[in-house]
Amino acid sequence: VLAVQPDGSTRVLAEETDDAWYEFLPGAPVWSPSGTLARIAARDGAYRLLIDDRAVTPDGLQVRALLGLDAEYAYVSASFEDPTRIHTVRVSLTGQSGAGQSDAGQSGTEPAEVETVSTVDGVNATVLAGRLAVIVAAVIDQPNRRATIVALDGLKQIGEIASVSETPVITARPRELVLGDKALRAALLLPTGYVPGSAKLPVLLDPYGGPHGQMVVGSHNAYLSAQWLADQGFAVLIADGRGTPGRGPIWDRAVRHDFAGATLEDQIDALSAAAEQFPDLDLGRVAIRGWSYGGYLSALAVLKRPDVFHAAVVGAPVTDWRLYDTGYTERYLGHPSDVPEVYNANSLFPEAGPGAWAWAEPRRPMMIIHGLADDNVVAAHTLRLSSALLAAGRPHEVLPLSGVTHMTPQDVVAENLLLLQVDFLRRALALPAPR
Repeated sequence: VLAVQPDGSTRVLAEETDDAWYEFLPGAPVWSPSGTLARIAARDGAYRLLIDDRAVTPDGLQVRALLGLDAEYAYVSASFEDPTRIHTVRVSLTGQSGAGQSDAGQSGTEPAEVETVSTVDGVNATVLAGRLAVIVAAVIDQPNRRATIVALDGLKQIGEIASVSETPVITARPRELVLGDKALRAALLLPTGYVPGSAKLPVLLDPYGGPHGQMVVGSHNAYLSAQWLADQGFAVLIADGRGTPGRGPIWDRAVRHDFAGATLEDQIDALSAAAEQFPDLDLGRVAIRGWSYGGYLSALAVLKRPDVFHAAVVGAPVTDWRLYDTGYTERYLGHPSDVPEVYNANSLFPEAGPGAWAWAEPRRPMMIIHGLADDNVVAAHTLRLSSALLAAGRPHEVLPLSGVTHMTPQDVVAENLLLLQVDFLRRALALPAPR
C-alpha cells in the first residue's frame, strides 16, 4: 500500500504477502481520521480490520467490508459465527466500553468493544452519511426489505423509509440447515403444502458453489425462484461449500488448485447429510442446475459423478479455465504455464492432458444454455463442450440464446427459461407430467 505525495513520489505504508492470494475487501485501505492506515487483512483465521497493522476486530467476527470511520469507531459489515447473517457493527477504536453486543478476546490485542448497529437478524446493508446510517435489511421469514434510519449517537432508530415494493406472489419457505462435518450452510425448499411421508421427492440441487457467490442467506426473497422450482414437484437443496464467502480465509483457500474436487465434494456431502435428515428425498432421482460457476459445477457433477447425479441443467458454463478471465482464474488456480496439471484436473475435458480425469459412466442427459452475446463466459465454452459430447455420443441438448449476455435480465426470456428447464428435468428424470 503506497501513499502518493503531491509531487508524485510515493512511500510504502504497508506490505502484505500471502502464499495463496490477497483478498481485497470493499472500503479499504483508507486513511482514518487520525491519519493512520485502515485496511482489512487475514489474521489468525479471520478477516480483520487493521489500524496501522494492529487488529481491532475480535475473534468470532469475519469482516466483509469497511463502511466508514470516525474518531471513535470503525463501522464494518461482518458476520459472526453464522455466515448466512450479515450485520453492521461498530468497533471501538478508543477502548471505551459501550452498550450493545460485545465480543471480547483476540490474540495479541486488548479485547475490542463491538456494538451491533443493525437490529435485524438477517442480511443488512448500510450506508453512512455524517452521523446517520441508512440500513436496508432483509429477513428469512418476511418478503422484501425494510429501510431504517439510525442515529449513530446512541444508536437510536429515528425513521423508516416506506417501501413501494410489491409483495411477491410466491411465499418462500426455506428450511435452514447445517450439514455434515464441515457444517455446510444449506437451505431446503419443499413443495408448498407437501405432507412429509406422503411421497418421495426428486431432488434438485441449485448451487453457485464457487468463490464470491453466497446463495444461502437470511433473506426471504433470495429463495423465490427456488420455491417456484420446488412447487413444480422437487425438493430443492441449495448449499454453500468451501470457497463461498463469510467463513474466513481458511475456508476461502480450501478451493485453491481444486475447483473440481472441493466444490463438487461439498455438494455431494450436503446432499447425503440432507437425505439423512429428510428421508423423503429420493436419491435415485437427483438433478443439478447452475449458472456460470454453477454451470461448470453442474456439468462436472454429471460427468464425474453420474452415480450421484442423474441430469443437469448447465447454464453459461466455464468448461476449461484456460479460456476464462485471467485475473479471476489465476488467483485460485495459479498460472497455467506454471501448473498445467492443475488446469487439466479442473477442466471438463478428458483430453486436457496429464492430470485430467476421464468422463464416467453411465451417461447422463444435460441441457446446456448459453447466451451468444456473453462477454464473460464466452459461447466458445459451450460450443467446445457440445462438440466433445457429440463426438463421445453423450446425450445433451444445447439452447443458444440470441442477443443474451452472461445473465438473462429480460423477463420473458427468464420466465421461459425456467419453464424449459423444468420440462427437461421432467423428461430426464422420467417424472409424470403435472396434473
